[in-house]
Amino acid sequence: MRDVCPWHPSTILSPTYKYSLTPHPPFSNLHRLTLHQIELAIELPVLACQPAMAAHVDPLVVGRVIGDVVDLFVPTVAMSVRFGTKDLTNSCEIKPSITAAAPAVQIAGRANDLFTLVMTDPDAPSPSEPTMREWLHWLVVNIPGGTDPSQGEEVVPYMSPRPPVGIHRYVLVAYQQKACIAAPAAAAPGAEAARERFSTRAFADRHDLGLPVAAIYFNAQKEPANRRRRY
Repeated sequence: MRDVCPWHPSTILSPTYKYSLTPHPPFSNLHRLTLHQIELAIELPVLACQPAMAAHVDPLVVGRVIGDVVDLFVPTVAMSVRFGTKDLTNSCEIKPSITAAAPAVQIAGRANDLFTLVMTDPDAPSPSEPTMREWLHWLVVNIPGGTDPSQGEEVVPYMSPRPPVGIHRYVLVAYQQKACIAAPAAAAPGAEAARERFSTRAFADRHDLGLPVAAIYFNAQKEPANRRRRY
């Protein structure tokens, strides 16, 4: 017998093939099949024989982080983010009540590499009307590779997520610097002028940072007062 996919239509309709999607020999009893049955016999097996599509779809694309916050890039540096004992994965949901303190962020790389970390909310104040996109939650520059933001220079202090309505995305992006950035004086913790309508792309362009080397995002929404809890 020919080395051919057993569910290929040319095989199903061959008088020499032993099996069929119907209980009748596939060729001699074609007159008993309806047109719809014949179409299914051809259409479904062909789909089954096609190579499987790639299972992985970039969650940054699905979550529209690519597009709303940064351009398409290839991650080249490992970055881990954790709130307490909760390790972040892309698109996971985090309760705002556990984000009061800045997350533990670890950026890989060599000690003489320098990185910038940006955290923003592209859905402020509302996902349906993000008129303050992006709201800047954290900005740290000159972070040595293999360390965390505490070893860098904090330009804008960490502000915990406070989504007023809807499900907000909170995006952390790391850039590898080409040189040390002359950090301006740190903004006051509540200085809104430094936070609203921030542009991650514009900041990267202004400091010649190029494309990101790592990014991760999580979702959060306002918690009912009686359900807030800490992990």
